[in-house]
Amino acid sequence: MNRYVKTALLAGAAWSALSTFAVAQDAPAAQSAALDDVIVTARRTEESAQRTPLSLSAFSGESLNQAGATQTTDLQGLVPNLNIVQGRASSNSTNIYIRGVGQPDALQTFDPAVGVYIDDVYYSRIRGTQFDLLDLERVEVLRGPQGTLYGKNTIGGALKLVSRRPGQEFRARGSVAYGSYNMMDVQGSVSGPISDSLALGFSALHSSRDGYVSNPVTGAEYNDKNTNAFRAALAWDPSDNLRVDLIADYSNDDAGLTVGQSQNSLIGSSGQTIVAVTSPPPPWNFQAVVDPTLPNETRLESRGVSLNAAFDLSDALTIRSITGYRRLNTDDYIDFDGTPREVSSALVAVDQDQFSQELQATFESGPITAVGGLYYLQENIDSHQEAYADDLLGPAFLNSTFTRTVDDTLETTSKAAYGNLTWALSDRFRVSGGVRYTEEDKDYDRTTSTFFGALPAFNATFPFLPPVANFTDTSYMASADYQATENVMLYARFSQGFKSGGYNGRANSTAEATQYDPETADSYEVGFKSTLYDSRVRLNVAAFTTDYKNFQARVSGLDIDPITNLPAAKLSVINAGAMAISGLEVDAAWQVTDAFTFDTQIGLLDAEYDVFADARFTATGGSRAFQTPAFAPRLTARYGLTYVAEMPGGGDVTFGGVAKFRSRMALAVDNTATNSQAQLPGMFQDEYWLFDARVVMNDASGRYSLGVYGQNLLNEVYKTDAQEFSSVGQIRTAYFGAPQTIMVKLTARY
Repeated sequence: MNRYVKTALLAGAAWSALSTFAVAQDAPAAQSAALDDVIVTARRTEESAQRTPLSLSAFSGESLNQAGATQTTDLQGLVPNLNIVQGRASSNSTNIYIRGVGQPDALQTFDPAVGVYIDDVYYSRIRGTQFDLLDLERVEVLRGPQGTLYGKNTIGGALKLVSRRPGQEFRARGSVAYGSYNMMDVQGSVSGPISDSLALGFSALHSSRDGYVSNPVTGAEYNDKNTNAFRAALAWDPSDNLRVDLIADYSNDDAGLTVGQSQNSLIGSSGQTIVAVTSPPPPWNFQAVVDPTLPNETRLESRGVSLNAAFDLSDALTIRSITGYRRLNTDDYIDFDGTPREVSSALVAVDQDQFSQELQATFESGPITAVGGLYYLQENIDSHQEAYADDLLGPAFLNSTFTRTVDDTLETTSKAAYGNLTWALSDRFRVSGGVRYTEEDKDYDRTTSTFFGALPAFNATFPFLPPVANFTDTSYMASADYQATENVMLYARFSQGFKSGGYNGRANSTAEATQYDPETADSYEVGFKSTLYDSRVRLNVAAFTTDYKNFQARVSGLDIDPITNLPAAKLSVINAGAMAISGLEVDAAWQVTDAFTFDTQIGLLDAEYDVFADARFTATGGSRAFQTPAFAPRLTARYGLTYVAEMPGGGDVTFGGVAKFRSRMALAVDNTATNSQAQLPGMFQDEYWLFDARVVMNDASGRYSLGVYGQNLLNEVYKTDAQEFSSVGQIRTAYFGAPQTIMVKLTARY
């Protein structure tokens, strides 16, 4: 069925649902309870989430605390068509897909497809985004391309974290949590006035736990956590028309390896079986024996400072400056094959820093709201990689050891100018338009050295010094919204986005190291947002279709090294083609009584390749369009129930339960064998349910609470990600979600 027809049908279903609720809203309200609204800055100005004409989900920091969320991956299920999980083989990166668009590979030369922002400062890498939720005002998740107001690498959407601003009232909060696997989480924050115009805030946390995965031979633990984080914020309001925020943060993560399970037998370059794995492999039991020569550690250090100043030139015009500097250092050891043999293990050490400056003007007067600005980003990345594969070559190559080193540098300069205007043609009808122009230069150089222990004549160094890559993009946005009633808004939106091109940082030869071009997306969306029954029912529905072009795909194969004439893995990145994506999203909540609330988030997704060119697939005419796009389940659903019981003498007890469903999903772009339409089961996760629950007691003063939180209560075993390196020993490794966990948390507020 044509995707536009599908979208029309989905929009029809949305309109039918709206009609039902629009009629029902005239019924008298039986209770006084009301759902909270959240003020957001999705369009770079403050407005109600229910009056913002785009798909977004917003959560206050307090609501996330009440739900027991401790890190960004706990948003999984709360947002329709969002996939957010810990990155493959990494304790500090995050795999984020929105509406089937994302980028799961943490390699330093690959840009993300979902933009991550903290206090409006952009984070350039998916490394360092495995955030703990520390003293936040709110979290916003914007779905669909955000190219005009947020720029490059928001082709799938944006994740925004907004920290709490210190104010003139003293505020303090502390919590201590203990849970399964010796989990310990200690957080504290305090803020208050220093003078009539100056306020200071400080927050810190320590979060640790033992590993979910253990080595039955050595007792070593993997997939653990050991994080410390600090943030200081200074808020200065020297006059009524000037606001200045200075924020500094530091975090470090010192964890063990993140390991998975090999999904098939590993075959060496001589055709020898290195590790025999039954198909399918035995059920994952959270035990693993990995390469004993590899240090059991992954380390990350991240720090930064931002300065945000806003000056009101008049009641209508505000000038804002957002300055940010960040630095990131990681040393990740990775066992790609997840077995005790050294088929492919690696050290990836990255030193990254970035400076960004944004100048923004906001104008609000009468029917006009306008936002415009200039943006500059300078990013520098130095990387050192060591790949070890002593068990790969085999007898045909004298059982030679093998080590490859890569040293590369990437310098990115990005400049942009943007503008967005909203014009209220009447009290009910608004139109908006936006445009952003971006220029970006990438200067890349790389040196690769190979070392064969038993074949010293083939040791070689391969330099790669390509010309500076230049990319330009112009993205547009247009929307219209109509306030049909006081409580129902209809909207239609067209938006574009692009993801930057670049160079393949995993290339082993000149043929692989070629430049690849940016991705682009055109998205069409219609929807409505409604708050009914005296604000006791909230129903938001959106239908969308996306044309996703120049899809960047890492494809693997075997080649002959041009220097050594030995077999070599070919890990190319190509602009493979295009995808067609359409879907429907429902975000609803019903305050049934003062005590009882029901909420649900449902995402329907239909993602298909229009074009996926790969010359190796000769049986299908050089096309892989039959394959299933990764991280695009057809159905995701979450159903939540909350009941608040008043306690004699004051206080209350909250009982909450959540059921989350995810349909069958591909976990890697390469999910069939080369030149085959047969799916690789290990690269898929079948449909599954997860069940969570909580009981939280609050005292009469509202200052103290004690909560018990359970996640994955039925101890479901499920995959969250997969690593596909078939050209290196037939490696296909799957990574798994957390087992059943219980947490007890005590919180005090002042």
